[in-house]
Amino acid sequence: MRTILAGSALAGLALCSAVGGAARAAEPSPELIAYGKMLVEAGNCAGCHTADPAKPFAGGKRIDTPFGAIYAPNLTPDRDFGIGAWTDADFTRALRYGLAPDGSNYYPAFPYPYFTRMTKDDTLAIRAYLGTLAPVANRNKPPELRWPFGYRGLMRVWNYLYFKPGLFEPDQSQSAAWNRGGYLVTGLGHCGACHTPKNYFGADKQAQALSGNEVGGWYAPRLDGAARTGLKSWSADDITEYLQSGRNAKSHAGGPMAEVIVNSTSKMSDADVRAIAVYLKSLPPARRETIVTPADIAEMKAGQAVYAKLCVACHEADGTGSPRIYPPLPGNALLQSVNPSSTLRIILDGAHTVTTPRAPNTAEMPAYAKQLSDDEIAAVTNYIRNSWGNAGPMVTSAQVAKARKEEP
Repeated sequence: MRTILAGSALAGLALCSAVGGAARAAEPSPELIAYGKMLVEAGNCAGCHTADPAKPFAGGKRIDTPFGAIYAPNLTPDRDFGIGAWTDADFTRALRYGLAPDGSNYYPAFPYPYFTRMTKDDTLAIRAYLGTLAPVANRNKPPELRWPFGYRGLMRVWNYLYFKPGLFEPDQSQSAAWNRGGYLVTGLGHCGACHTPKNYFGADKQAQALSGNEVGGWYAPRLDGAARTGLKSWSADDITEYLQSGRNAKSHAGGPMAEVIVNSTSKMSDADVRAIAVYLKSLPPARRETIVTPADIAEMKAGQAVYAKLCVACHEADGTGSPRIYPPLPGNALLQSVNPSSTLRIILDGAHTVTTPRAPNTAEMPAYAKQLSDDEIAAVTNYIRNSWGNAGPMVTSAQVAKARKEEP
């Protein structure tokens, strides 16, 4: 009897040891965690899920949508308010299908329509990294949506109409870099969340993918091959430099894109940023550019007077500026966009050149909201949008007045 008990005890110890060893073996490797961190940065997850920099990924950041406000949830491994109690399957379903562990639907402000293209291995690598964060007991806030959008059951209808789950499908006729870029742009990077026009219900207009969209008082410009307002005049090197440093010889990043570059693309690998550039350079124009009527002569003269007084010192009389310090204006794609929101924001609020490890030097443009009237801002905007070979639709003082009220 004593022998049997001893044997059972030894067997139990062996079983515990085996289970413990399996548990230890299941712990994510440092390499997997590092890869997950890289993916989290590529997806700019912190951009939405961090309200307090002292509590990264603890959620609570307000995200305004045309339907009301949503607050990003807690991604730390806190078991009560974060994702600490989630299974791997829970996490994968959330990212790829927009489903919470209790089966309820997320709103597409959480970009699961893009994340659905991610591989399971990549979703689990992200989870591995998030599991290393300090748990924060930050309770998730309920959304503040207008009726009837607060009923999550409506998302089943939305998903039926607009959500197509499925992995990114590589194009075997394209290079490995092109396919990697496509995976990042259309999936993890969710570029279309800002740069693709939306329909009345907030779904992407798929036929106009990456052809520009207004977001939070700014205009996310075209990323397709449009000649004046897209990336046709940019080389792959131009795109790469812009994403890595926040500036190039053609433009500087501002507004929400500056945050994306600082928090995401400037931290990505050279190969991944180059892959994004290769993919974007292959995109044909998704829609025709707007036909621009000739600028009003009197309006142009009024704008030129404002430009000569306030702008010429930095941007030069011919608009060439000082590339990578003061952005050039001739041929500037964002400046000529059909939607002038970003240009008006910069003139009204001023701008600070984004700084990154590759481009640490700073420069700034003063705000002119108090110095210039609506008519003057409209005039100088029309002047720079229609000089030096540029061609942009005329801006009215009413548009300027509206932009003042929509200050982010």
